This record gives sequence, structure tokens and C-alpha cells, in this order.
Amino acid sequence: MSDGLENVVAAHTVLSEVDGQAGRLIVCGRSLDELAGHTGFEEMAALMLAGFVPELPGPKELPTALGAARVSLYEAVVSGARLPAELGPVEAVRALTALIPDGEDAGTLLKLLAAPAVFTPAVLRLAKGLSPIAPDPSLTQAADTLRMLGGNAPTQEQARALDTYLVTVADHGLNASTFAARVVASTRAGLASAVLAGISALKGPLHGGAPGPVIEMLDAIGAPENARPWLEAALDRGDRLMGFGHRIYRVRDPRADALKAAIRKLGADTGRLALAEAVEQAALAILRERKPGRTLETNVEFYTALLLEALGFPPEAFTCVFALGRTTGWLAHAHEQIAGGKLIRPQSVYVGPRPQQAA
Repeated sequence: MSDGLENVVAAHTVLSEVDGQAGRLIVCGRSLDELAGHTGFEEMAALMLAGFVPELPGPKELPTALGAARVSLYEAVVSGARLPAELGPVEAVRALTALIPDGEDAGTLLKLLAAPAVFTPAVLRLAKGLSPIAPDPSLTQAADTLRMLGGNAPTQEQARALDTYLVTVADHGLNASTFAARVVASTRAGLASAVLAGISALKGPLHGGAPGPVIEMLDAIGAPENARPWLEAALDRGDRLMGFGHRIYRVRDPRADALKAAIRKLGADTGRLALAEAVEQAALAILRERKPGRTLETNVEFYTALLLEALGFPPEAFTCVFALGRTTGWLAHAHEQIAGGKLIRPQSVYVGPRPQQAA
């Protein structure tokens, strides 16, 4: 038995491998270096889903099909959306996603791939008292997401930066949300149910719900010279430094470097990046001093926060954008699990009290 299923192998997959010792991520036979910054959302989806859904449009046709799916979702769901005001962005996106009927066909898959791109901007605009913006099916998913968010066509650099992020987080081994999606898929509940399980797991602060606090940390520090005293005080209080350390990686998370490179290409606020780099350097130095026996390096959350902030997403919506990228992986893993046909049903060890035997 292993608490938390640490090092327990639960699936064979052709989708991704995370090498925590070497700091390497491989997706469908290609390294992250080959993909991030060179591949768009649609190409990544076609790469990961190839062979699982024969009727899925090919790489050249997929952008058009996704554009049509965004339009259909907007017309069927967003145009008449009435959501309780107390719902946060993740809960609202999850509620709208739950309106997509379950199925295992290509049409359902396309709607689920398109859903976070349509629902996230709509939810954020509705929260501000603004009207949602209808999709433009002629644009890529990344470009259309940014246009529906801000109301203006993004620059090529902005669309490319979002594409880089979505590709970088598309899949990452058997993480908590992917495992949750595979468990639900194994029951044959349907793809929408599997994606909803993934969103629910991703929401947790120990998984995808963490990038927002990175922004709070940077705002509180304010200037590079404040980094070390602020971080030391946080550790003295027993706080966790958000954006550092990972369950798998024993070296630097390769996704952090991919996103840092995307921020530089974006030409975002250089002062903000300089602050982040100063905080990163101070945090790594302090962690090595205080926890010499542990490997705590920069993870994907740290530069995710800066990139999504630069693209106009508020911190409370960062997990929604994470879901936009990771839905590709959830759907691919769901189909892989369905193809295997095995219901996931592990055993547990009972350690509770026993009934007393009659004398």
C-alpha cells in the first residue's frame, strides 16, 4: 500500500511521460521543447487525440470544427445563461459545462474542447456586468478566447503566448485531475462527466487552483529589495511559498522555463518580470538554506501567473484557463481508458474497529 498512491502504477499510456529526475516532459513522443512555442492548441489536440476518435476532423479541419463548436455552445448555452451571483469563475464554468449532454462521440468531444474557451470569457464579462461576446469561428481557439475576453482582436504575440501556455499544460502524466477523469471514464459515464471530474479536481489548491496566490505574493512584496525579508517572514509563519516545489520533479519544472520564454516573447511589463525573477532567486536561495534535504524548485504555477496576468485574465480565473489547456489531456486519457475497457476499482485496507464477537 502507498498513501496517496505514491509511485503506484495505475495505467499504461501513450500520451505523456513525466521524468521527475531529469526534468523532462514527453507528450505523444515529442519533448516539451519541441511543442511549446511551436505548436498551437488545435495541433496539440489533433496530436493527442489521433487514433482515439476516428471521426474527429484532421489537423487541417480541426480549427474550423472547433470554431463551429464554439458558436453552437454560445448560442445554446451562453446566450441565455443565468448563473447565481455567488458562483466563482470555476464553479460557473463547471455549471455551464454540466449542460453539455454526455456522450463519447466526436461531436461531444469538440464541444468539451471548446467549452472553456467560450464559458470563461463569458463568465468573467457577466461578473463585470458586461454582455458576453459571440465567438468568431474564423479565429484559432487561443485568439478567439482572448477576443471574447477583452473585446478586441489580440496581437499575434498574445495569441501565440496563450497557445504556448495551453500546449504546455495539455497533459502531465497521471496527475490528480487526469486520474479523476480516467476513473469516471472507466465507468462509461460519458466524456462530459469525465471532464467535470477533471475540473473539480483541478480546482483544488494542491493541484491547479494555486497560480492565483502567486499574484497575491508578488503584489505584497512589491519591489525586488523586499523579496527576501517578505519570504523569510512567510516561512517563519509556516506559510507555503506558492510556485515552488512539485510532487514529481526533483529538478526545475521544465514547464516553468517554457512559460518564462513565452512571457519574454510577449513583451510584457519588464518591471513585473524583474520583480518575479528577484522573488524567484530569493525564494530558491532561502529554500536551499532552510530545507537543505529537500529539492524545491520553481514549478509551472509561478510563471503561469505572470503570463495569464499579462494576457488580461484575473487571478480567480487562472484555473479556468488551466482547464482550457488540460481538457485536451482529460479527453485523450478518457478515450484511452475507455479503449482499455477496465473499470478502475482499487482496494482499501480497513483499519477501523471490529465488531465484538459474541461470547
